Amino acid sequence: MNQNILIIGATSGIAEAVARRYAEQGARLFLVARNNIKLETVSTDLAARGAGEVKTFVMEANDSDLLPQMLDSAWKVFGTIDVALVAHGTLPDQLRTETDIPYAIAEFRTNAESVIACLVGLAGRFETQGKGVIAVIGSVAGDRGRTSNYLYGAAKAAIDTYASGLRARLFKSGVHVLTIKPGFVATSMTAGLNLPARLTATPESVAQDIHRAIAKRKDVLYTPWFWILIMLIIRSLPAAIFKRMKF
Repeated sequence: MNQNILIIGATSGIAEAVARRYAEQGARLFLVARNNIKLETVSTDLAARGAGEVKTFVMEANDSDLLPQMLDSAWKVFGTIDVALVAHGTLPDQLRTETDIPYAIAEFRTNAESVIACLVGLAGRFETQGKGVIAVIGSVAGDRGRTSNYLYGAAKAAIDTYASGLRARLFKSGVHVLTIKPGFVATSMTAGLNLPARLTATPESVAQDIHRAIAKRKDVLYTPWFWILIMLIIRSLPAAIFKRMKF
C-alpha cells in the first residue's frame, strides 16, 4: 500500500532527497516550505519520479499561527499520515550570535522552538490516529556544545531531549518517534564551510539511511554510521580537556 508522507522543510537538501525515495515508491506527498517557487519545482520533480500525488503548503517555519491550518490541510487531503518528517532549520553564524542578541534569539527559535511547535502539533494528530512515524532532524552538534557552533548545538540538544520524551509518551499509542543526527552533509546550507571530505556525506546517502531507519522504527539514527563512534569519543572527553579544544 502506498504511504502518505508529510515533510516540513521540504526544500532542504536532505528532505528533498528523502522525498525522492518515497516518490519512487509511489507515495503521496504533502510538502511544506516557505519558498513557493522552490516548493513547486520540487513538487514537479517528485511527480515526474512517480509520486502518487503531491500537494504543497506554503508556510514560514516560525509561523505557529498557521501550523494548525497546515496540519488540518494535510490530514484533510490524505485522511491519515504514515510518516511525518520535520526537516527545516538554519545554520547560524556563531560569532554573530555571541554579540547580536536579537539574531541569537531568532536563530534559536527557528532551530528549536519552531521545530518543537511542529512536534507538538504532530503528536496530537498521530496520537489520535494511533499509528505512524514522526521523524525529526537534529544533529550530532546537539550531543555536546562546541566552540564553533554552540548556539546551533543548544537548539539541536533541545530537540533531542524533547523527542526523547515524546517517544516515550507516544510509544503507548503505537506511534514511533525517530531522532535523526546527521554529521557533515554537503547541502546548500553548508556550501560555504570547509568540511573534511572524508567525513562529509551526500544528501542522497543520508536520505537512504533515514528511509531505512523509518522503516525499521529506529529510535535514534546517526548518519553516516561512524558519527556514533565520533560522538561517543567527544562526549567522553573530560571537561578539563574538552574546553581547551578548538573545534
